[in-house]
Amino acid sequence: MKFIIIGAGFSGAVLARQLVDSLDCHVEIWDERSHIAGNCHTLRDSQTNVMVHKYGPHIFNTDNDRVWSYVTRFGEFKSFVNRVKACTSRGVFSLPINLLTINQFFGKSMSPHDAQLFVASLGDSSIKHPRNFEEQALHLLGSELYETFFKGYTIKQWGCHPTSLPASILKRLPIRFNYDDSYYNKKYQAIPVNGYSSVIQSILDHPRIVVRLNKKYSAFSSPDFESAFDHLFYTGPLDAFFDYSEGYLGYRTVTFERIETQLSDYQGNAVINYPDISVPWTRIHEHKHFAPWETHAKTAVFREYSKETGREDIPYYPKRLPSDIDLLLRYRKMAEDRFAGPSPKPAQMRSSFLGRLATYRYMDMETVISEALDFSDQFVASCRNESTPPIFPNKEA
Repeated sequence: MKFIIIGAGFSGAVLARQLVDSLDCHVEIWDERSHIAGNCHTLRDSQTNVMVHKYGPHIFNTDNDRVWSYVTRFGEFKSFVNRVKACTSRGVFSLPINLLTINQFFGKSMSPHDAQLFVASLGDSSIKHPRNFEEQALHLLGSELYETFFKGYTIKQWGCHPTSLPASILKRLPIRFNYDDSYYNKKYQAIPVNGYSSVIQSILDHPRIVVRLNKKYSAFSSPDFESAFDHLFYTGPLDAFFDYSEGYLGYRTVTFERIETQLSDYQGNAVINYPDISVPWTRIHEHKHFAPWETHAKTAVFREYSKETGREDIPYYPKRLPSDIDLLLRYRKMAEDRFAGPSPKPAQMRSSFLGRLATYRYMDMETVISEALDFSDQFVASCRNESTPPIFPNKEA
């Protein structure tokens, strides 16, 4: 068998390796970029030799033992605890909001129990049934914490007022009533010593996997393409696969601006958020701090900006507004109608869809890898028992 995978990020790489390790097959991977690893791509900065996360910071964090065991097969990971700070008009504070943040912000020295009672008293009890993000935040946190840490950042990040976003985004109280300032609360938190691109290169290092870069897939493939492969796995944008025939799914994207500095340490931390609406960027990352085991005389620093995704932009965060979900359901139905059953309809190479863009969901790296492993298991099983292969990894859109 010969398979083709569109996209050389974690989804495509993990799938490819699982296929060649489990089946008598060859896999060809196409990626339209000039490098592997998708938005996880890392490289040494030419000016400083700092390992830079080209498309923004990625800190690997998971509770999933299978995922952790898998990635550490392909590269050395060192422990890294992400301790984010927020630079506001009232000072610099730890995020997520924790007991230190609360005591500093309000000039108090409360115990965990007292802080819980205090924050509960700040919430707007008149909001019985929050209808949107803002009402949920005011209900849980009160106006001061909400406006300082969440309102401006949310507007900049999503390009709309928090009243336009669902309350479900803020599912629980985003506060810790202890002094734990780790951004993540996971069993494993680490960064690969040689970068994510090295890990993915190791995953792809197999004689029956061929990677072709600067190779763009078109929905209108030639007959030769159709006959060359037994199955296509697509990890790109779902709407692009169907040539945007139903319309464009909504995304936010980010851009980066390098800060030129002669300082050896610009901000003393890997990530600092800027929630104030008056500051145009959302955060600043200083990449040398993502590898504290390295020593560098110079530093590489970038401001991050969020904006609506244009036709030539790289899509990052699916907006998933009601209109987007309606469109997503139409595209999923088109895929299922075309590729479900004993033979694809119309006659066309059978295809499956995997990953963040093809399923139109926000997914952390651990989720992407876990889903790729599970999906690979399902596909291999379908080959062995000659059943219909899965089309999507997720049942719910």
